[in-house]
Amino acid sequence: MGFDVLASLRRLDIGGGIEAGLAIVLMAIALDRASQAFSERKYRARKTGNLMQRYPLSSTVLCVAIVTMILGRFIPAIQTYPEALTLTTGPFWAGAMEWINVNFFDTFEAIKLVILQGLLLPVKKFFTGIPWAWGIVATGLMAARIGGWKLGIIAMLMMGFIAASGLWSKAMVTIYLCGVSVLIATVIGIPLGIWAAERPKAGKIILGLMDTLQTLPSFVYLIPVIMLFRVGDFSAMIAVVLYALAPAVRYAAHGLADVPEQMIEAGHMAGCTKRQILCRIKLPLATPQLLLGLNQTTMLALSMLVITALVGTRDLGQEVYIALTKANAGKGIVAGLSVAFIAIIADRLVNALALGQRKRLGL
Repeated sequence: MGFDVLASLRRLDIGGGIEAGLAIVLMAIALDRASQAFSERKYRARKTGNLMQRYPLSSTVLCVAIVTMILGRFIPAIQTYPEALTLTTGPFWAGAMEWINVNFFDTFEAIKLVILQGLLLPVKKFFTGIPWAWGIVATGLMAARIGGWKLGIIAMLMMGFIAASGLWSKAMVTIYLCGVSVLIATVIGIPLGIWAAERPKAGKIILGLMDTLQTLPSFVYLIPVIMLFRVGDFSAMIAVVLYALAPAVRYAAHGLADVPEQMIEAGHMAGCTKRQILCRIKLPLATPQLLLGLNQTTMLALSMLVITALVGTRDLGQEVYIALTKANAGKGIVAGLSVAFIAIIADRLVNALALGQRKRLGL
């Protein structure tokens, strides 16, 4: 089905790409739910009797598998689904995207223009204007301040490699796109995670939506984004935010859910309101988990930026894509290492912040 997604993207077949992507999502959600149920199941005393009595569900599944396999030898329709009975939702998704594009084109263009002029372009101008020497020294000093002098030296060496490779300007565009996308994903994801933790019924819907976004193939994000916003940095940012949103939500929800009950009880005993308990007890204690969510959001954003080279971004992802199309292994490895070095620096900085917060909280 991954081939179907890629082929649909090449043909700009919106409906076919979304349909194939949703099929992958359904399988992933089923496996995710099964694995979660398996990890959370409680130990039960083993029953006595024959195999069917001890393992009724597993035995039933095995029997059904054997019977259908035997019948499939004589009745082909049991083994291979008849093409005449095939249903497709492709035209529905294509029609829905076309309707949205026709009726809300002006609205989307206005939103795009406001975010471009108010956020993306100023941040891009700032990062692309950073001199390489100042950028290396500033990165090293920041890393040394947060994680120690060893991390500072490593960060300077990695940024120095990027500058020496002639990819400094591309790296700054990558950092700008990743930074803006992670900021937006965090601003959206943490409130959703708080909502999911505080309202279990809403949490099931929100986490189910996050499962869908997390398992949807990355190429599928590009199809509707291109249709609605055309190519460019804004389209890349939307795709990255959707792809990297899930960790921010999940870690926020898990962080709040893991706050010790005795701390919440102490807050109730002190007369705190629900808002005070959330802002002064739960969120501070969940800060290490929120930082880990920020870390994972950054990693996913960087990985997605390589894919967004297909929508016209001029960053390190484009260098990787060009090297791939020209079969230039050396250029691709250098560009890939540059992306990896940015990811390593971000990972070490956020982990150092999370570790420091854990120590301050005594966790």
